[in-house]
Amino acid sequence: MIFRNLAAMLLLACAAVAAHGDSLGVSQPVALTSDTLPPVDHVVVKKTERRLYLMHGGNVVRSYHVALGLFPVGQKERSGDFRTPEGSYRLDARNPRSDYFLSIKVSYPNPTDLKRARARHWDTGGSIMIHGLPNLMKHDPDYYLSHDWTDGCIAVSNADMVEIWMLVPDAVPIDIDP
Repeated sequence: MIFRNLAAMLLLACAAVAAHGDSLGVSQPVALTSDTLPPVDHVVVKKTERRLYLMHGGNVVRSYHVALGLFPVGQKERSGDFRTPEGSYRLDARNPRSDYFLSIKVSYPNPTDLKRARARHWDTGGSIMIHGLPNLMKHDPDYYLSHDWTDGCIAVSNADMVEIWMLVPDAVPIDIDP
């Protein structure tokens, strides 16, 4: 519950920033309540579409543009390959104090990822997250919204990250498809 309260405060802050113009993807105040949307029971990422979908009962509740790892084509195989994993995972931890604007951890590596990496004597890597923009940006904000730039994570605008943070409950399954 503490995360939901934090997210509500962040949403209000983003709405205030939006009212004064924001170059980080917050363009209009967003009105979200749990009464207006069904609960999210699944997250799907379609890498080739660069889309993240929040789902309820097989129906799309919300859809977001995403940026992926620097080399997004193919399955993540090891640490440092700059690929976004493909497979079935869970969203298993939240970090409000991330190096990025909020983050939710993806349970990568799963048993299949571990088996594949061990067979090749590779380190799977980890710390795959859904997150917003970097807190310390090295590029113009528009760059992050139009290029793949992560080490393998799934990045969204800060405004979208607030919505995702608020709408996605803990331990929700996530499928990352090619």
